[in-house]
Parts: sequence; structure tokens; C-alpha cells
Amino acid sequence: MEEVTVDLGERSYPILIGSALLDGFGQKLAAIDFPHRVAVVTNPTIAEQYADRLCAVLDKQGFDPFLLTVPDGERYKNLDYLTVIFDGLIEHEIDRGCGLIALGGRAIGDMAGFAAATFLRGIPYVQIPTTLLAQVDSSVGGKTAVNHPLGKNLIGAFYQPRLVLIDVDTLSTLDPREVAAGLAEVVKYGMIRDAAFFDWLEAHSEPLRNGDAESLVYAIKRSCQIKAEIVAADEREGSVRAHLNFGHTFGHAIENLSGYGSWKHGEAVAAGMVVAARIAQQRGYCREDEVDRLLALLQSLNLPVLPPDYPLADYVAAMRRDKKVRQGALSLVLNQGIGQVVLEEVTDIETVFSSVLEDAL
Repeated sequence: MEEVTVDLGERSYPILIGSALLDGFGQKLAAIDFPHRVAVVTNPTIAEQYADRLCAVLDKQGFDPFLLTVPDGERYKNLDYLTVIFDGLIEHEIDRGCGLIALGGRAIGDMAGFAAATFLRGIPYVQIPTTLLAQVDSSVGGKTAVNHPLGKNLIGAFYQPRLVLIDVDTLSTLDPREVAAGLAEVVKYGMIRDAAFFDWLEAHSEPLRNGDAESLVYAIKRSCQIKAEIVAADEREGSVRAHLNFGHTFGHAIENLSGYGSWKHGEAVAAGMVVAARIAQQRGYCREDEVDRLLALLQSLNLPVLPPDYPLADYVAAMRRDKKVRQGALSLVLNQGIGQVVLEEVTDIETVFSSVLEDAL
């Protein structure tokens, strides 16, 4: 088992990474003195695969679990289905001496985390991410949220889990498209923070694409290390944590315009990273060959590099609603070569994106 710590003083927590970890989860939960009564929030697909096993593990360790399910998918990550979770917590008489377990992918982790952050003004929770994207990104760092029809993750809170348990065996049930979507976030870490990791990804794109366990464990661990370092330095996105948004501003616009479903989050981020890199090249922050390396790596991982053909005005309107907009200025994350980024405030969003999108669409 590998372990990475998110260092936040008294609120620090471990990320445990390895194989067959679910069977020892009860012991890990007891070791952090987690509440006895726990709600396991998941979706029907994940429940069918893991819920009985997880609840048996919890029962054996003396916990009292019950299951709450909400539909699977980003389109259900909204206030309506957040209320479904609240209803279940109230009906089962959950109080401040109880806890919550988020078992699933990004949508479940985001929504269950937000439920934990807001129910009774906060109850403890842990994350068990079951998709690669959730394992390397959304389960770590305490960003919790639901979507609004006009924008992604506009309603949320910073609320850290007590523990993140990553059992890589859960990846064996994912379809290749889901694995590829997670690898987009892995590529992001190399682009923003670690050129040597980007080199390693180029050399290992085939085993990663094919689900090689050893390669995936290393990619997950290094991604979590980078994110943990950034979160420890800037928990609430006042400075360097904004670097994690590389590719996300435009990626979120894709998700919003496509209706939260036809494009997976990682696919939208992949296309968004290419758009950001093209803007960076125009502004002299990186060279064409560095953009080409990003394109080639994403394509080798079966990820899209061109955005869907929506009107420029629609993209601009969606980005203006982005939660990173401050007094009309959009904070863009642009790569400086490979391994570093710079933040640039943009007020004329349409002008900045027009030439890049006209070439791409």
C-alpha cells in the first residue's frame, strides 16, 4: 500500500493507494475514530458491484452502515438529487455524531461531499473513489459541489474528507473511455507541475491505455502527491491551487453546452488543455512543438483534442458564468512550456478565444 498525506495541520488526512484495500477499510476507518453510524452514498451501478462487500466489511468492524443511492452521472449532480440525499439522512435519523462515505466516481464524490459539508452544518466523511478521474483528482482536496443548469460546480463548499481510500482493483470494471477520461487529469499534472512526469507519461502511454496495474498505481500516486502539495500550500484556491484549473475553464464550458453527459469531464478537460495551450503559444509562453507533444500524448490515450462545434458566442457566455470570473475578468491558466503555468487575467474573453476556436472548429 502506498500512502500520501494531505498536510493541513489538524485537518490532515491520508490517501491510501493499493490493491484489495476495500477488505481492510473497516480497520482504517476505526483507526481514525470515525463515527459508528454511517451513510454510504453511491449509485445503483456501484452499489451492485461493491455495496454488499463494503457493508459486510463495516459490519465486521462494528460499524452500522446503511445505503443511499442516487442515479449515476454528472447530469444528476444537482440540487434536486442533493435533496434526495438529505431526505435519506433525515429519514435515517443521522445526527452530528454520524458520518458519511462517498462510494463512487466524481459525481458521487462531489455531491456526497457537499451533502456532508452542509447537512447539520457539517458531518465527517470519507472518500472511496471508484473511477480513475475521481482517484487522481476530485476525491482529493475537499472541493465539493453540485451543478446548476447555467454552470458547472457553481454551488459548493471546501470541505476536507477524513480519509481517501483508493483501491485500484475498482478500475478493472471501467470501460476504456472512462479510464481515458481519468488519464486527462493525469496529463494535466505533468503539464502544470512536473515535466519529468510528463516525459514518463509519454513513455508509458500504451500500458496506461491498456490498464496496466503497476503503471496506473504510479500515475495515481504521483498525481495525488502533486495535488496534495498544491492543496497544502493553498487550500481555498487563493493562489497556486488555481493552477489545477488548467484546461478546465473551457472544459467546463463544453460540459455545460453539451448538457453534462455526452462529454465526460476528462474528455472536456483534454480539449480544454489544447485550447489553453494554443492561447499560451499565441502569447509566447510555449512553443509549437510543446503544444504538439501535448496533442500527441492526449491522442495516444484516446482523448479528444478538438472541441465540439458550438458557436463562439455560446462558449463565451458559458465561460463568463464560470466561478473563476472576478469582476468580469476570467483567470486563465496557461502553460509555460511543459511543467509550469502562469495565471493571466482576461477581460475580453471573446477576442482571446476567437482565433483559436476559429482554427479548431
